[in-house]
Amino acid sequence: MIDKVTVHPLVLLSTVDHYNRVAKDTNKRVVGVLLGEIRKGEVDITNSFAVPFEEEDANPNIWFLDHNFLENMAALYKKVNARENVVGFYSTGPRIKPNDLDINNLFTRYTPNPVFVIIDVSPKEEFEIPTKAYVAVEEVKEDATETPKLQFKHITSVIGALEAEEVGVEHLLRDVKDTSISTLATQVHGKLLSLKSLVSHLHDMRKYLENVVNGKLPLNHTILAKFQDILNLSPNIDTEELAQSFAVKTNDMMLVIYLSSMIRSIIALHTLINNKLENRAQEKQQTEAKEQKETQKDAKDAKESETKEAKPAHAK
Repeated sequence: MIDKVTVHPLVLLSTVDHYNRVAKDTNKRVVGVLLGEIRKGEVDITNSFAVPFEEEDANPNIWFLDHNFLENMAALYKKVNARENVVGFYSTGPRIKPNDLDINNLFTRYTPNPVFVIIDVSPKEEFEIPTKAYVAVEEVKEDATETPKLQFKHITSVIGALEAEEVGVEHLLRDVKDTSISTLATQVHGKLLSLKSLVSHLHDMRKYLENVVNGKLPLNHTILAKFQDILNLSPNIDTEELAQSFAVKTNDMMLVIYLSSMIRSIIALHTLINNKLENRAQEKQQTEAKEQKETQKDAKDAKESETKEAKPAHAK
């Protein structure tokens, strides 16, 4: 049983490129094939490719996916890397649609347990993972009044990369990063995003517990055990020593930021003054050179006029 999916950066870049080329102006979703390996219940998705796909918005039962193109591309990728096999399909979503189960049944021809990954090509929050992974499982009613039906089950998805991929991503993001921001400011921004992510997850935990208390969701002891572990590992912040240490640390950090801003401003002002002095010196040199050139030209013209006047007198 698959319980975890690891998505590599190349898959995210390929999906965004696929969406921008095909469906950016139409706001429709695109569908592609995921390639990778399955090891001990974990799917490692290392590559992907796009496939021609169309669907009717009015009637979700009408859709088209080019099987011949899929098989030909899968065979070509197999020649390049024999370890990469078809492990599932991706969609830009942003949600599950009724015909996704039919697409999942189609991919069972190529892999017994295909994974379905929804990739958000335009995430609204910076701290959210842009992937959601699902697998199709049979849902059986407790009273067995209905026949089992396939339903998508959400599984854990993470973003992972090899060392070479990390170097490549850093190289691509080198032009995106703002070099004027200091390392300390970047760290503070990262801490802020982490706190926002923590608050978002706490809201999700609270919402889940409220739904359990109100009877909207069944009680899951595994989830409650995870909540208890989180609370047990959390430090006790309701102490004077910890609050004082946080205050001292925050004040030290703010002092460093303040001093850094002052130093940066002074250096920028000093550089501006030096530039102005250099420009004035260059303008003065150019003016002197121009005056000297004009003086030499006047002297040359005067000498030529004297020579012309002397020639007729000599001939006479």
